[in-house]
Amino acid sequence: MEILLNRLKAAAEPTRLRILALCAQGELTVSELTHILGQSQPRVSRHLKLLCDAGLLNRFQEGAWVFYRLADRSGSRAYALCQQIIGLIPENDPQVNRDMQRLAEVRRARHEIADAYFRENASRWDQIRSMHVDDAEVEAALLSALPHDEEKRLIDIGTGTGRILELMAPRVARSIGVDLSREMLALARSRLDSLDIRGCQVRQGDMYQLREDDAGFDIAILHQVLHYADDPAAVVIEAARVLVPGGTLAIVDFAPHAVEELRDVHAHRRLGFGDREIAGLLGDAGMRTVDTYELPGDPLTVKIWIGQKSGDNDVTVNLPAKVTAGVSTREEAGR
Repeated sequence: MEILLNRLKAAAEPTRLRILALCAQGELTVSELTHILGQSQPRVSRHLKLLCDAGLLNRFQEGAWVFYRLADRSGSRAYALCQQIIGLIPENDPQVNRDMQRLAEVRRARHEIADAYFRENASRWDQIRSMHVDDAEVEAALLSALPHDEEKRLIDIGTGTGRILELMAPRVARSIGVDLSREMLALARSRLDSLDIRGCQVRQGDMYQLREDDAGFDIAILHQVLHYADDPAAVVIEAARVLVPGGTLAIVDFAPHAVEELRDVHAHRRLGFGDREIAGLLGDAGMRTVDTYELPGDPLTVKIWIGQKSGDNDVTVNLPAKVTAGVSTREEAGR
């Protein structure tokens, strides 16, 4: 009862209620919340501390940035309480509506910066992507980690130049690559045509709102995509939606690091992900972590997380104990 009362007291203040409504839309930094709320950073920080102390928000620091989001979804009474409280906010509340308009402006400006970056760098994307880590090692590890079945259907979310489609083409029956950037899709189409790869399609689409039907694919891949996402949880949930029960999701991204240049120069939103965070994202999406692989680099380490969607048709994925140039959690457990 005391915990519940403390949470209700924390939410029962106009600015803090506005913060909860905003964080329900995705992860936000202190500076973004300060801009949207129109209040000083010290004042906003005090409100954020109270909400975190009450367990309604989670705070995590990543390099020079601090992010805030609603309490974790999986099995969280605090998250359920937040949803109930936010659901009671009148739809026509003028203050909250203004906050949402400012949030949309913040996101639009952020997306414009990212779009400009992708347009400018589309022609040399593979070169940029391999700046810090040998792509050949990552691709070999990914092939080893994924099931090999020529009857499978694959979706590559954030396909970029289509390299993952090219890599997986001999191993699946058909595949679709989705990307929001027209410039990237033009390169992907050209690449696939020049290689005469059949059974592959690319189409424009939003990783937050895929046009594909539920349970339409056996394998989904998020290859160096999540660190650009405003709301990684929403991306993983959407990827899980299009997977069949027992389907496999591969997330390839960086381990946590402190290379701030990737934010300033290369439009990264996040500086990598830890195992616990990825496990939480998968759990929220109704998936479980099957295995984790690590490919050490300097200064960046690439990790591959393999998740499996739960359901009546769960199939255990037989993964290798070791991946070329990387270490799996299965191997570590045996040491």
